[in-house]
Order: sequence, then C-alpha cells, then structure tokens
Amino acid sequence: MSKILIIEDEAAIRRVLKKIISEESDSYQVEEAEDGLAGIEAIKNNDYDLVLCDIKMPKMDGVEVLEKAKKIKPETPIVMISGHGDLDTAVNTMRLGAFDYISKPPDLNRLLNTVRNALDRKELVVENKRLKKKVSKNYEMIGESEAITHIKDMIEKVAATDARVLITGPNGTGKELVAHWLHEKSERSKGPMIEVNCAAIPAELIESELFGHVKGSFTGANKDRAGKFEAANAGTIFLDEIGDMSLSAQAKVLRALQENKIQRVGSDKDIKVNVRVVAATNKDLKKEIEEGRFREDLYHRLAVILVKVPALNDRREDIPLLVDFFANKIAQEQGTPSKKFSHQAVKLLQEYDWTGNIRELRNVVERLIILGEKTVSDNDVKLFASK
Repeated sequence: MSKILIIEDEAAIRRVLKKIISEESDSYQVEEAEDGLAGIEAIKNNDYDLVLCDIKMPKMDGVEVLEKAKKIKPETPIVMISGHGDLDTAVNTMRLGAFDYISKPPDLNRLLNTVRNALDRKELVVENKRLKKKVSKNYEMIGESEAITHIKDMIEKVAATDARVLITGPNGTGKELVAHWLHEKSERSKGPMIEVNCAAIPAELIESELFGHVKGSFTGANKDRAGKFEAANAGTIFLDEIGDMSLSAQAKVLRALQENKIQRVGSDKDIKVNVRVVAATNKDLKKEIEEGRFREDLYHRLAVILVKVPALNDRREDIPLLVDFFANKIAQEQGTPSKKFSHQAVKLLQEYDWTGNIRELRNVVERLIILGEKTVSDNDVKLFASK
C-alpha cells in the first residue's frame, strides 16, 4: 500500500482529491489533514510515500510545511497545490525541494500522473538507500586491533576532504575496503565509485580504458568510447595495483591530477573531469622509482595521504572477529545455519601463518563450514585448514 497525505484547509477540495486518488488504485491509502500544523504532526508520526500540500492555509502555510517536512522526512516527495495566483510561490517551492505543483482546480490526468511519478521516485530513493546499505555492509572493515582502529580514524578525518590517498599493503589485506569506505563517507558518495585493476588490463589498452578513445584511433576502435575517468566524474576513481601501470599511462594520469583534464586516445580535445583519485599497490613504489618503473612526480601527487594496511599476521587479535563475521556471511550467502567455532579452533587459527591474509582466512572458514562438524573444532582445523 502507498500511503498518501493530503494537507488542505478547504474540505471540499480535500474530498475531491481523496476521491480521485482513491479511485485510481486500491493500493493507495489516503489520509487527510485540515491545516499545516495538523499536517506536520501527521508527517512526524507516520511514514508517507507522498504528501500533497496546499500553499495558502491558516496557522501554517504550505511553504513552511514544505521546509519543516523536508527536515523531518527528506526522502518523502511533496507536491504543492496552488491557486492560479500563486504560481510564483509554487515555482519557489520547487527550489525548496517540492517534487511538483498542481494548480487548482486539479486536472485529473495531471494529478494522477504526478502522483504516479512521485511514488515511483520515492520507491527509487528507498531502493537506492537499501542498496547503499547493502554495499556498505559488503565492504565493512572488521577488527578492533590498534592498526585497524588507526585506519578507521584516518578515514574519518580524510574522507570529507578531496585529498588523494595511496593505500599500501600485501595482497589480500583489504585495501579495496579502505577505498570504498573513503568514498562512502565522503561528500562524493552520491556520485559513482569506479574501480580499475591496473594489473588486469594489458599495457596497450590501459590508456584507452582510463581515458577513452575516439573512433579509428587504433585497430578495433569502432566507435567513440568514454573512459573510466569520465565515468567517475563527480565521484571517485580507485586505481588498484597502480604499481603495474605503464609509464606512458602514468604520464597521462599525472596530467589528469595536475590539470583536472584528460584526452581520449586519438584526440587532442581536452575533457574536464572532477574526480577524486584513490590508488592502491602491493609494491614498494619507492623501490619502483629507483628502478625507473614508476614516476616520482606521480608518487608525490598520489601520496598526499598514506594508508598502510597491515598483514593479517600483524593483527592476529582480529582473527576471532573475522572468523565470526565470515561464518555468518557465508551461511547467509549459502542459505544455511551459521556454524560456531570452538575456542580451541579459533585459537589454532590465530597461530597459523596467513601468507594469503584475509582472503586466505575467508577461504579456510568457508572450507571448515562445509567440511567441519556442527561446531567447528580444533580437530576440524587440523584436518581441513592445513596448507
């Protein structure tokens, strides 16, 4: 059921609006408020999918209702109802966040189309929030060790800025989690987060992948194509394994950072981009610089903030929390009851040499859930978690 509130001081108009909307669909539940004060109270105490609000009302006019409602329930679409002489005010309400406005007397088709569009918009907003929460949970950083607490504190300080961040650490430690949290806690979270694995793209294609290309610029370029920097505009681009990027691509990335401009392969036209760059590597970039494989000027552009993600062997105190997290997550993914791990089993896992870091631990937990007893024991760990 879609819950709709009509705020209107004229009873006759309220009845007409309620009749039109109620007859349109059995899934519309329509409630009424006779003035702005009553409307605000209703909004405070209920979750409406749509509010229709008159502008000229006693006690509290529609503009004030709109401003208050947007603070109380910012995601709820509000359609303003105006008399013919109130059009300037109605347009002003659009600037204040109204979804739309309808003139009195309401046109039937216009009213119903507006109601449908507003409800669709609300559903989309709710779905986006649900998906965003789901993404956040997928990229949750688990741990209470001093090293992880330090990283979380850094993210809190850095995320709100546009400072570029270089994340270092061995493979499998969760560098991408840091990148995602930097994005999600930033002002750019409403924009895209575009990930590029520089090690997975052939050297001859990395520039096209990052900056796009124009038709005919190379064999196989059958049409113009935007690159990842353009796709990440107003958001964040995450350059994973940047230590594997070719020197020619590094030069172009450096220009993009210096001038906020890129050029597609085969074109001399500048394209402005507004992108925050977060990079990650498992390599020692200072050593790569010494050996001529990485540009020192690019390193200094990227490493405004350095975040070092520790190996799992350096944060063994987090293993019990990680085991519990992965056990629940894997059970949820597989649609099976979560298994408990005995204290001795977890203690034994803490003693292992985790060369594959968190990625390896997750695989071992999954193996133990599948092959172990109802409560995973230290004996299960000895049998099934061996290297």
